[in-house]
Amino acid sequence: MLETARNTVDKSQSENLLDQIRRGFAGKILAEQTTCDGLPTVWVGRENVKSLLNALHDDTSPRFEMLFDLTAIDERLRSNRQGQPASEFTVVYHLMSFSGNCDVRIKVPLQDSDLLIPTIIDIWPNANWYERETWDMFGIQFEGHPNLIRLILPPTWKGHALRKEHPARATEMEPFSLNDETLAYEQEALKFKPEEWGMKRKSENSEFMFLNLGPNHPSVHGAFRIALQLDGEILVDAVPDIGYHHRGAEKMGERQSWHTFIPYTDRIDYLGGVMNNLPYVMAVEKMAGIVVPPRVQVIRVMLSEMFRICSHLLFYGTFAQDIGQLSPIFYMFVERERIFNIIESICGARMHPGWFRIGGVAQDLPQGWEKKIAELLDFMPDRLKEYDSMVMNNGIIKRRTQGVGMYNTEEAFNWGVTGAGLRATGFEWDFRKQRPYSGYENFEFDVPIAANGDAYDRCAVRVEEMRQSLRIIKQCLDNMPSGHYKSDHPLTTPPRKENSLQDIETLINHFLSVSWGPVIPPNEVTVAIEATKGINSYYLVSDGSTNSYRTRIRTPSFPHLQMIPEISRGFMVADLIAIIASIDFVMADVDR
Repeated sequence: MLETARNTVDKSQSENLLDQIRRGFAGKILAEQTTCDGLPTVWVGRENVKSLLNALHDDTSPRFEMLFDLTAIDERLRSNRQGQPASEFTVVYHLMSFSGNCDVRIKVPLQDSDLLIPTIIDIWPNANWYERETWDMFGIQFEGHPNLIRLILPPTWKGHALRKEHPARATEMEPFSLNDETLAYEQEALKFKPEEWGMKRKSENSEFMFLNLGPNHPSVHGAFRIALQLDGEILVDAVPDIGYHHRGAEKMGERQSWHTFIPYTDRIDYLGGVMNNLPYVMAVEKMAGIVVPPRVQVIRVMLSEMFRICSHLLFYGTFAQDIGQLSPIFYMFVERERIFNIIESICGARMHPGWFRIGGVAQDLPQGWEKKIAELLDFMPDRLKEYDSMVMNNGIIKRRTQGVGMYNTEEAFNWGVTGAGLRATGFEWDFRKQRPYSGYENFEFDVPIAANGDAYDRCAVRVEEMRQSLRIIKQCLDNMPSGHYKSDHPLTTPPRKENSLQDIETLINHFLSVSWGPVIPPNEVTVAIEATKGINSYYLVSDGSTNSYRTRIRTPSFPHLQMIPEISRGFMVADLIAIIASIDFVMADVDR
C-alpha cells in the first residue's frame, strides 16, 4: 500500500508540473513524451530551453534546485521514435526538486549541421563540466560557455567518441603506433599553460607559483591531477583535470548485450561492488516489466549495505591517513577483509562479484549464510566505537578538518552535491527514504546529518551511516523472505538454471538468454539509488534490441570534484589534501 500511495502522489505532482509548463509556455512545447519511469518529459526548441529551465529553477511549484544530469543522444540510427520531434542529436536535461521530491526531463532536438545550444552555467554552475563532457563526446556547442575544451578525452583526440560512427572496439581501429613526430605532438599538447586554465601568472603584488598535484600523487586517490595556483603557501586556485581513468564505459554499454554489461557496472565505483549493478538491473527490469520476488529485494539490500560499509571503511582509513594518522587504515583494512570474506562466501567473489541479475541474483544464499551475517553484526559495532576514539575524537583531526572546505545546502544544490556531502550541510535527504527502492520502505533506519558542511562533518556522517547499515543488515537477517531468487518473467536473464534441466525448449531459451540477452521493448528509463558516494543513476534508451541504444551513467563523484576550486581557495595545500580526502571519490566513478 505504501508503494501504491507514493506513486499516486508523484503522478499527481507530475501532472500539476506539466500544467504549469503548458500554461507558461503555450505554443512553445514541441512534444510531451511518455516513458516507463513516469518522469515528465517535455521537448522544446533551443530558442526556448533557457527560459524554460530558468522558470523551473525559480518560478514553478515545486522549484527544481539541482541540475542532476545533462547529456545527449545520437538519434541518427534510432528506429523507434514515435511521438518525438525530428532530431539527429538530442540534448537531455534532468532536473531534480528536493522541495517537491520529484524530477523532470527536458529535451531539445538538434540537427547535425547545426549543433548549437545556449549554455546554462548562469543558472546552475555545475553545468560547466556537463556541457564540456557533452561537447567532448558528441560535438555539441554550448554558446556562451567560458571554456569549451576537452574534459575527458585527450586534447589531441580526433572525433567525438559517443557519436554512432565512432568505433566501439579497438579491433575496429588501426593498430596503435607512436612515432617520433606523433610523440612530440602529444608532448607539446600536454604542456601546462596557465592562461589556458583561466589563471593569471601574477598579481599586482607577486608572481604566482604553479604546482601539479597528481596525476600520480597518492593523496589524489587515483589518476587525477589538480593544477595549483599558489601565492606563497595560499591557494589562489585549484583546477581539477580529469579523464586519465576513462575507459569508455558508456560506449561499452551500447555494444554489450543487456546481460553482459552487468560486470562492467562493477568497475564504475569499484569500491561499491554489487551496488553498481543495482540501478542498472532495476532500469532494465523497469523497461521489461519484470517484478522481482521479495526475497530478491532483501538479498539485494543486504549485499548493498555490506558494500556500503566496506566502501566507508576504506574512506575512513584513508581520510585519517591523508591528514597524517597512519594507524587507523591498517585496523580498518582488517575489518574490511573480514566483510569481504563474508561477501565471497555468498557471491563467490570479493570486490567485483557482478552478482545481481536482470530479474534477480545469480544464485540463492548458501547454507549457513545466517551465521556469517551474525558474525558481522557481532564484531563490527565495537570496532566502530574504537575508531571513534582513534579518529573522530582526536584533537589533531578536529583542528585539521573543522571549518575546512565548508559549503551550505544551497551551494550543494548549485554544484550537484548529493549523498553524505549534502547531508553534512544539515539537509536530511536520502534516496532510500525519500524515494524507496528494492523494498527500503520496509526497513527502519535513520538518516545521519551534520550542521557545518565541512571536512569533519562529511566524515562524521559516513561513520554514522555504517551503523545504520548494520541496522538494515540486522533486519535482513531477521526477516529474510522465503521464495525464489529470480523472477519467472520470460525476460529474466538468464532463467533459473534448474528450469533448464526440465525440457529442451527451456534449455534453448537459457542458451539464447546468455548468448544474446533479452530483447527489451523500445522505451526510456532513469533509475537512481543512494550509492556509497551519493546518488548514482542509469538512463537507458532501448530501441527494441538485445543491447542498449544509449547508456548514460550519472555518477556522484563527477560533480563533487567540480566543486574543488570553490571550497579550497584561500586555504593552504595541506588543507586541500584534507578537503580531497573528505569528498570520498573514485576516479573510475568520475571518468567512467
